[in-house]
Amino acid sequence: MTVDPKKPTTDTRQSPEAELAGLYTEYYDKIAHYASVHIGNKTDAEDIAGEVFLKALESLGSYEKRGIPMQAWLFKIAHNLVVDYLRRVSKRKTIDIESVTLRSNESPELVAEINIEVERVKKAMEQLTREQREVLSLRFFGELTSKETAAIMGKSDGAVREMQRAATSKLRVLLTLK
Repeated sequence: MTVDPKKPTTDTRQSPEAELAGLYTEYYDKIAHYASVHIGNKTDAEDIAGEVFLKALESLGSYEKRGIPMQAWLFKIAHNLVVDYLRRVSKRKTIDIESVTLRSNESPELVAEINIEVERVKKAMEQLTREQREVLSLRFFGELTSKETAAIMGKSDGAVREMQRAATSKLRVLLTLK
């Protein structure tokens, strides 16, 4: 069968560039939030989210679907950038000014209570396995579906749901003990 070059094709697939542009709108905030939860600095997390899309654009020529959605690839890039960031900053101790600055409408007591609760959850999460922490981070902080999380982690959808169930159950127990 020959193809007439003057006849329009019925191929409705998006180009990788167009798909990436669409994902930027939908996933930038999710990736920034995911990074922020891991690194504790909103400004740096937004920089990481931007860098994710820049790296993706630079690597678009070598991207192959292989059954994995592009957003899973983006979160893999985000994960790697977060790990790199944490390695760089682990050598220096800093305090995120955003975490200690009060907004004018918040009472110091409320901020203190929230900070104490956040620290309790962080300490409890440290007692989970690395994979359980990753599942919770992707599902709740990255706001991904279990199917998207499964693609990122190379697990089945059911395995992710079971890891999430086990992690939330263990967190519940840990947080009620304290």
